[in-house]
Amino acid sequence: MIETSDFLVIGGGIAGAGAAARLAPDASVTVLEMEDALGRHATGRSAAIFIRNYGNRTLRALNAVSEPVLENPDGIAEDSLLSPRGEMLIATEDELDAFESYLNGAEGMETLTADEAVDLFPLLRKEGIAAAAIERDARDIDVDRLLQGFARLAKRHGTQFVMDAPAERISRSSGIWRVETPKGAFEAPVLINAAGAWADQVAALARVKKVGLVPMRRSAAIVPAPEGVDITGWPLVASASESWYAKPDAGKFMVSPADEDPVEPHDAWADDMVLAEGLHRFEQAVTMPVTRVERNWAGLRSFVSDRTPVVGFAPDAEGFFWLAGQGGYGVQTAPALSRLVADLCLKRPSELTGEVVAALDPARLF
Repeated sequence: MIETSDFLVIGGGIAGAGAAARLAPDASVTVLEMEDALGRHATGRSAAIFIRNYGNRTLRALNAVSEPVLENPDGIAEDSLLSPRGEMLIATEDELDAFESYLNGAEGMETLTADEAVDLFPLLRKEGIAAAAIERDARDIDVDRLLQGFARLAKRHGTQFVMDAPAERISRSSGIWRVETPKGAFEAPVLINAAGAWADQVAALARVKKVGLVPMRRSAAIVPAPEGVDITGWPLVASASESWYAKPDAGKFMVSPADEDPVEPHDAWADDMVLAEGLHRFEQAVTMPVTRVERNWAGLRSFVSDRTPVVGFAPDAEGFFWLAGQGGYGVQTAPALSRLVADLCLKRPSELTGEVVAALDPARLF
């Protein structure tokens, strides 16, 4: 038996679940997820912080539209998905150019003296800080509540989520896309490719031109904080050159080497050498030694050449919709991008400017 719907979404991460949630009130939607649960890969391994100034000009515009939804997630969650954190950027003498580049065009950034930076994150080595700034409004995101809220909203309007259903064959005939999976065949006139690191592989199955997606590994580890030190209210701190960052996490530190190593799509794990090098860079900036790693993991952040998401209908395949290339911005831009997906698919005006929509359009890459 073939199941049909108006929209068929491949991928059950934050992108696919968000798209389904926004389409479902006005159309029938089926989401196909290759794993046994939603958000198994990039979504479930996110550092989970909303940083208004994170990303290029287009991404910052998406951040601005997403923030009110995260603060007041009507229909998604009962209360705000954000909680106080702050993001502090520090620079050595060698990182001053990168520091100034980040602050160029940034909003809500406050420069700090080295003493002020150490007051906020007391483990920092003051002598190594040539410049510092903080975005006090940067906030932690409750990723699981956002993902599950999207899923509940979609299901409330009839969306079917099919687990353990990787796309094995994709074809199009008479204006209808057909996706064959171990759970059966599914059809719809519009196929939304929200497959994360696997998005170009999905395009190849559908015989659609790839967008040049490059999955990049990002590793992280949990390390203990010094005994007797309450780090709960400390901000995330990052090097201006993005060579490491550290974030308080349940009384411990999540430390990342901020790696971006190109890899094939897979269930990622941390590279021991890369992680060790990142932890060493962290140790050079702070007064605490890393005595042990309690656990580590890695996720894949996927980018195209201009590091801007790819959102819109493919120029070479009718009814094939790209929702990919979110890089490390997928969770915090999900509210804006899920709205855009629904607006473009249902031919409604978008709250985003024409400039932003054009910057996201897959046609720019061809």
